[in-house]
Amino acid sequence: MTAGREIGRPILEIDGVSLAFGGVVALQGVSFDVREHEIRAIIGPNGAGKSSMLNVINGVYHPQQGTVAFKGRKRRNVDPHEAAQQGIARTFQNIALFRGMTVLDNIMTGRNLKMKSNFLQQAVYWGAAKREELEHRAKAEAVIDFLEIQHIRKTPVGRLPYGLQKRVELARALAAEPELLLLDEPMAGMNLEEKQDMSRFVLDVNDQMGTSIVLIEHDMSVVMDLSDRVVVLDYGRKIADGTPDEVRNDRGVIDAYLGVAH
Repeated sequence: MTAGREIGRPILEIDGVSLAFGGVVALQGVSFDVREHEIRAIIGPNGAGKSSMLNVINGVYHPQQGTVAFKGRKRRNVDPHEAAQQGIARTFQNIALFRGMTVLDNIMTGRNLKMKSNFLQQAVYWGAAKREELEHRAKAEAVIDFLEIQHIRKTPVGRLPYGLQKRVELARALAAEPELLLLDEPMAGMNLEEKQDMSRFVLDVNDQMGTSIVLIEHDMSVVMDLSDRVVVLDYGRKIADGTPDEVRNDRGVIDAYLGVAH
């Protein structure tokens, strides 16, 4: 559990959310909240509904039952664009970057929602459009410095090793200046050193930027070290919710991971 931060009031409230695709049930009456400045982990076996929950939060899926409230306002049929405008950013389990573009250009795409000039003004690149471009580039450069990727800023993303691509994807999400950051397995496929680096950056984002974070991660040592609270899903149901220590010792969680209690 991280220290030195004051956990605030709920910024995200999930209440009785159910989601199904035909006869396949992904989520069943799931409720939990995420508080300001908190790192909130969602864990569970494969197929538990973790990524489906992130998709509900950022508007990719619309639940058949239940509500999602962000900053005290209940949402109805919000799409990912609207969720991003409200202050929610996301990284993906499978890297979703523009492989032929440089690191800087990829990160700049995270600033698109902040840009006010229209396409014609950007094409002419003069006056207000030029000033705005320079302001957004400065924001992107600040994120590059924060995540210590200055040495690759002009490198096409497709040439980078996997661990650095994951860091670039985090940088693009941070460029949007989110209040809530959704991280879907940010350390999947990384070696130990890469995991340690990413863990440090996640803590720094939370501590220095004050960003609330929802984290899906299979590495339990990472989850237990980083998280303030953990919610556990199994077959789309919530089976536990509490501090890392409470969840670690929960009989239902132990059985779910061992494949015992179903």
